[in-house]
Amino acid sequence: MEYEDRLTIATPEGVEVSLTLAGAASRFVSALVDLTIQVVLLTALGLLLGTVGALGAGGVAVAVLAVVSFLLIAGYDVFFEVLNSGRTPGKMLNGLRVVRVEGHPVGFVTSAIRNVLRPIDFLPSLYLLGAVFILATRKNQRIGDIAAGTLVVRERRGHVPELPRARPERAPAEQTPYASWDTSQITAEELITVRQFLARRDEIEWDARTRLAHTLADRLRPKITGAPENLRGEPFLEALALAKSTRG
Repeated sequence: MEYEDRLTIATPEGVEVSLTLAGAASRFVSALVDLTIQVVLLTALGLLLGTVGALGAGGVAVAVLAVVSFLLIAGYDVFFEVLNSGRTPGKMLNGLRVVRVEGHPVGFVTSAIRNVLRPIDFLPSLYLLGAVFILATRKNQRIGDIAAGTLVVRERRGHVPELPRARPERAPAEQTPYASWDTSQITAEELITVRQFLARRDEIEWDARTRLAHTLADRLRPKITGAPENLRGEPFLEALALAKSTRG
């Protein structure tokens, strides 16, 4: 069992979100899984191109293998981290995710920075330098994480059964009569904050998620006319996002 380090992040809304940092062991296993997948893919490609080369196109086969190998090795982690919410196949298998230090998802530049420095972690061998940095830094960061401003955290799989959508009061927002709402006082920045919360709520622990939803709803409700008083928390925010997107 791996010791759990926790990091608490204070959001601009004044709610503290707790993240569980991944340790060196789980990150090494994830990296090993991803490396195995890359080796298997390159081996299969090599066998395929070897057959093509035997048919008289050896030069083309070697060039294709070189290009694809470079793209696979250089872009594997960046591809999955950007398009799969910070999760490579190895990280998914181990329940890990890469996020920025403030808890937001990683982008292309951030992921590229952390991964271009990845070979340094394997010096002198077997992920030794990377493990040393993870154990020595307060936020369990390797060199690439420090440079890119990222963290590797554990996903909260155990909270899935408790998600609000499974609760009776979580009626779909599309059924909410928001057509008469006046949302003209809601700014673009406030709408972005609401949308970011709705997009990332499944990553937040239930208690913090509930508090944050009610805090946002209570702050924005005075700016809206026509919203029913019994609509609160996440259902209110969902309806607000739809109403603002529809009416402006």
